[in-house]
Amino acid sequence: MKMNALARRLDEILSIDHTANAVEFERRWHSWGEIDAARQAVEAVLAARRLNDDSRIAIMMRNHVAIVPAIYAVIARRSLVTLNPMLHIEKFAADIPATLAPAVIGVARDLDAPPVRHALETFGPLVIEMTGDPASPVVVRQERSDANIAAARVAAPGIALEMLTSGTTGTPKRVPMRRDAFEAAVFGAARFEKGREKGDAPQLRRGVQVLMAPLAHSSGILALMNAISAGRALTLLERFTVDDFRYVVSQHKIKVASTPPAALKMIYDAQVPKEELASLSAFRVGTAPLDPDLADAVYDRYGIAILQNYGATEFGGVAGWTLDDFRDHRVDRRGSVGRLNPGVQGRIIDPDTGAGLPYGVTGILELKSTQIGDGKSWTRTTDLARIDAENFLWIMGRADNAIIRGGFKVQPDEVVRALEAHPAVIEAAVVGLKDARLGQVPVAAFITAKGASTPSAAELSAFLKRTLTSYQVPVLFKPMAELPRTTSMKVDLQAMKALLQPLYETAA
Repeated sequence: MKMNALARRLDEILSIDHTANAVEFERRWHSWGEIDAARQAVEAVLAARRLNDDSRIAIMMRNHVAIVPAIYAVIARRSLVTLNPMLHIEKFAADIPATLAPAVIGVARDLDAPPVRHALETFGPLVIEMTGDPASPVVVRQERSDANIAAARVAAPGIALEMLTSGTTGTPKRVPMRRDAFEAAVFGAARFEKGREKGDAPQLRRGVQVLMAPLAHSSGILALMNAISAGRALTLLERFTVDDFRYVVSQHKIKVASTPPAALKMIYDAQVPKEELASLSAFRVGTAPLDPDLADAVYDRYGIAILQNYGATEFGGVAGWTLDDFRDHRVDRRGSVGRLNPGVQGRIIDPDTGAGLPYGVTGILELKSTQIGDGKSWTRTTDLARIDAENFLWIMGRADNAIIRGGFKVQPDEVVRALEAHPAVIEAAVVGLKDARLGQVPVAAFITAKGASTPSAAELSAFLKRTLTSYQVPVLFKPMAELPRTTSMKVDLQAMKALLQPLYETAA
């Protein structure tokens, strides 16, 4: 089988010390030897069925220790096709045949769900269960049915990953990432870690890394691969809770934690004592926009650097803060998602004419990198952004989220910022709904701050009119206990629309 750089690194790390701790899950440690034995068991099953180099293998990417060796077995030399078990069960089951993968791997919790079991039996792939039992880590549940799966795309040469996007602003789609681009993203993470360099000698490092991002999301899989490429043990959380986070940080003296802004806000609101987080030197924050006020508040309370980064399933890592940049530019580059990564070029264009715009002017972000597309052409994003002369990047919103209300354009992010400035609103989201007369109208959902009285629609409307023009003010305000979210903890805008459209139509 092919020995690419990532495969070689995995083999080297997994063979150093089989007795050392590798992954903690549900407060129990699993050794590197246990992970390696399960990985080899998966590889043996796949090789026996001639699913070798570049074969497309689908994995149900649940945050579970049993899934980790399956990921290692597949992604080193094959093409990993992600399935997201956090989707609604019917959508999750329907996505299985949509992958056209000849083999599917998962844990019993997901494989046993009736709609999933029916989809697997009907589609007919090879089905492998990861048991989590060191004595028998792999069970073949179903052999491949060539009659049923004749349309399968068996191989994807040069592709390391086919990942389902989060679906924040539309129907999720599966995006391929070239092996060279994926490896560059994994090894490129070394530039953000003190004492590590790309290509350094393999070793098992001291300290523990906490992984709480969903493995079904690009940030989760990259964090997992970064941990093993660094030879670092990790604590894997199935989902984020403040209590679990406090335990992990205090137990293992975590130095750097990666978290979405929503989790950072939960930690801040829980008023976790400063001494419990004393080991932390940095929070790496991504997957959603970070409110600069929250970043400042966390830093002021805890003295922990907030290192925001920016990327996407389609593009991998694009920009991010280093500790040095944070020390030097925290104030004068406030709100930035960091500096463009080495090898990544960015430019801002006019959304209407496509003409290039000067530094500091907001427009559509285009990117060029060996990790993106063919590496030679500019790739247009859907993000509104600006760049300065030092390659610091600010994300100002999404162009495809614009609401056109009777010919007037409303940017939801601007309305959200204004709404969250109300003292009784802790978090808000704004979407555009269909309107027979105006085409679209903005509507808002919000969470009331703890201890505050829920403001009325009239009060919020009057408050917003102090800073916004009348056409920007939402026509409906819905108080909610919590906002619907995707598995990456972003606000699920499609779910928001589905929830609020009937309410708006009834009110109208």
